[in-house]
Amino acid sequence: MTSEPAPQRLSAPAPVRIDRLAGGGDGVGKLEDGRTVFVPRTATGDLVELVDVRMYKRFARAQVGRLVEPGPGRVEPRCVHYDRDRCGGCQLQHLERERQIAAKRTFIGDALRRLGKLEVSDPEVVSGGDEFGYRTKVTLARGKGGMLGLHREGEPDRIFALERCELMAPALQSVWDRVRPLQAHLPKDLERLVLRLDREGGVHMIVETSSGDSWTGARDLAEMLGRGAAAPAARSAEELDPVSGRPRRATLGGVTIWWHPSGGSPRVVAGGDGRTAYPATVFEQVNPTMGDQVRRWAVDQGGDVRGQHCWDLYAGIGETSVMLVEKGATVESIEGDRRAVALALKHPALRTSHIAHAGKVEDLMGTLKRPEVVITNPPRVGMAPKAVDVLAMVRPRRLIYVSCDPATLARDVARLGSGWRVVSVKGFDLFPQTAHVETVLVLEAA
Repeated sequence: MTSEPAPQRLSAPAPVRIDRLAGGGDGVGKLEDGRTVFVPRTATGDLVELVDVRMYKRFARAQVGRLVEPGPGRVEPRCVHYDRDRCGGCQLQHLERERQIAAKRTFIGDALRRLGKLEVSDPEVVSGGDEFGYRTKVTLARGKGGMLGLHREGEPDRIFALERCELMAPALQSVWDRVRPLQAHLPKDLERLVLRLDREGGVHMIVETSSGDSWTGARDLAEMLGRGAAAPAARSAEELDPVSGRPRRATLGGVTIWWHPSGGSPRVVAGGDGRTAYPATVFEQVNPTMGDQVRRWAVDQGGDVRGQHCWDLYAGIGETSVMLVEKGATVESIEGDRRAVALALKHPALRTSHIAHAGKVEDLMGTLKRPEVVITNPPRVGMAPKAVDVLAMVRPRRLIYVSCDPATLARDVARLGSGWRVVSVKGFDLFPQTAHVETVLVLEAA
């Protein structure tokens, strides 16, 4: 295979009018030669002067040099990093919320029509929830010089030093404010630092390292984080640290520190009060309130499942399985993370009428009892071709596909083939200020 030639550079093209937004959030316009150009941080209706124009065979990419004339719905971004550092975490912060929602409707509809070959209109996108401060999980990467931050837009190998993230839950921002000046006390082989807020209000810091070398500085870091933090009074002797005799969360400023060495299992190395509902390293939506709303909607689309058999694919810690069992269904679930499966099995509702399988969905689907209803919620890359083929073969009464990427959703639907009827499509704005959108597509075997 031959690699694509390096793009040519074009200097000082004529100003370009942005006609629409593409699925990833980039504005789309036309150069004088008719070539489509993709420009991030633009809005429909903008007239922009371009810089750093890279010409490919059939299209071009560029950056905004100057905004000549703003399109409707533009706002000043709240985040200091959005324009200054071209943070890759947000793509639509320069747009009013209503404009963001309208764009996401077109992202879903266009993908399903163009890639999925479905005759659908742009769907409703539910916009409930906070615009900012909703993320309960943030992953910081380590850049050159050892500083922690986020990736620049379109440059995954470049990291800028993060001061403040407007999407981060306030409790996580508070911890990051304390961690920033203490970065020298993190392991030398640190690769990523994950900050996470659990549903009980506990804050977790997961230290991911590139080797298995022992990290002995966790307790010292925890003590430094705890200095100056409000210390709640201990309610019982069980909440006291057995070594220091002080309240556990008071000692650590409310932070539980995990160490996750490369090739090893994550473990608590400082803090931890034994009340955490689930390990902080198990997947959960970064916007759990809206995630719950999506899950309820998806389960409701299965209709009356009493006495019916259902599959819960990519089941996580079993929330969907619980809802199905409580509605009277029998459920088989598949999840690749064995820790998540173990946690799911602790739920009282899943001790009957439920069989949990740990492993790859595509490897295990063929061993399950034929379902009436399937709910699948794969990661952003979508389902493996083999898994889609099994769904096409078993043809459940209803297939409910929950997706965080309209493009991979549409690709998988196209692979299902004919013989399916679209019952409903609905979007949910789980990720305000970004180009990402959650979609629930309900199909019925014709």
